[in-house]
Amino acid sequence: MTAEQTSLGNEHNWKDATSSRVPFWAYTDAQLYQRELDRIFYGDHWSYVGLEIEVPNIGDFKLSWIGERQVILVRDRVAPKDRATDTGIRVVENRCAHRGVRFCQQPHGNARSFVCPYHQWTYKLNGDLAGLPFKDGVKAEQADGTPCVNGGMPADFDIKDHGLTKLRVAVLHGLVFATFSDSAQSLDDYLGPQVMPWLDRIFKGRTLTLLGYNRQRIPGNWKLMMENIKDPYHPGLLHTWFVTFGLWRADQKSRMVMDEQGRHAVMISRRNEGGQNAAVTQGVTSFKANMALHDDRLLDVVAEPWWTIDDPSNPGSHITPTVTMITLFPSLIIQQQVNSLSTRHIVPRGEGEFDFVWTHFGFADDTPEMTRRRLRQANLFGPAGFVSADDGEVIELSQQGFAQWGDGGSTLCELGGTGTEATEHMVTETLIRSMYAYWRKVMAP
Repeated sequence: MTAEQTSLGNEHNWKDATSSRVPFWAYTDAQLYQRELDRIFYGDHWSYVGLEIEVPNIGDFKLSWIGERQVILVRDRVAPKDRATDTGIRVVENRCAHRGVRFCQQPHGNARSFVCPYHQWTYKLNGDLAGLPFKDGVKAEQADGTPCVNGGMPADFDIKDHGLTKLRVAVLHGLVFATFSDSAQSLDDYLGPQVMPWLDRIFKGRTLTLLGYNRQRIPGNWKLMMENIKDPYHPGLLHTWFVTFGLWRADQKSRMVMDEQGRHAVMISRRNEGGQNAAVTQGVTSFKANMALHDDRLLDVVAEPWWTIDDPSNPGSHITPTVTMITLFPSLIIQQQVNSLSTRHIVPRGEGEFDFVWTHFGFADDTPEMTRRRLRQANLFGPAGFVSADDGEVIELSQQGFAQWGDGGSTLCELGGTGTEATEHMVTETLIRSMYAYWRKVMAP
């Protein structure tokens, strides 16, 4: 990477030639954050907005976010002749074309059309402007009784030119993505062939069911959550549940997968039985040898047929992970932790804060027992989860540490070296380095 590529503006310069030392200002600088919104969230990237099952019927809508722009995920009417190729899923910006009002206030619901409360401009579900009051003025009389028209839009005003901002939409196995960019590559190309098999494994050919939501606001930079799920180093050290009960620890068979750009990743592992293993538990304060469950059902793990797939990196062999953590840059994490399934949506709220929205799901052919199992295991995760509460707290503490030092500090991400190659173990920070190598290219002038 050239010196020109490492420059992130006049105010900052990434001095290290590698992406293994992340400067603190990458998490704290307000102007840099605004550039992230423009180049990443509003640029040539695809962002997650929701699940298709959240809007099952015509007129169903749900509010979502891309960066700090609020959007509406809605199911539109589709002509019978187009139903084979058109899902009816639309994403429009929640901003009136007239005076910029954020017109939809309900987080979800059903509507025949969208009406701005300010001046009652009315939009079709696909974002087209359907009509507006007094477009052609008001018929009146002059003082001498001659008919006239008061007001109205200019003669060249065309309704077709004044709809809502419509985003490009792509639906993959029930996952809905959108982009503001006309030049972004196709979603399949954006995700890449390295990551796609792991998405297919969970979603392809299955009908999803919605199980519920968790929401939280975390006082840290949005990239820290992407880092957290690209970091296999910490789970067996920070999380008592992981290291004690064998959900994720350094002595497990694992693999790190990346797309060609280094922006997306999959962390793959297979659960063991936990317990004492001096190589990974000696001196680890989070390991609790005598810890036992009051309710064993929390770890009532049942293997599912779809866990086993053809190994994408070793044709002719199979792999059966119990954990896959997929990070799709910039805003989505897809979690399979044993029988618990969820999407996690990152919504930035400034350089030092983000919202984190968990959507727990299952499959339409789940038995009632499996649905209860998924819901029980979901208690490990979410804002008050036995595991995930640790991550929220550590991210907050990280942001506080960056802020107190200033621009001169940097993180050290050199576990496993300074390169960005894939690994077959979890004692590495290669996925973090890869993400920042990509981030630097996007953010360079």
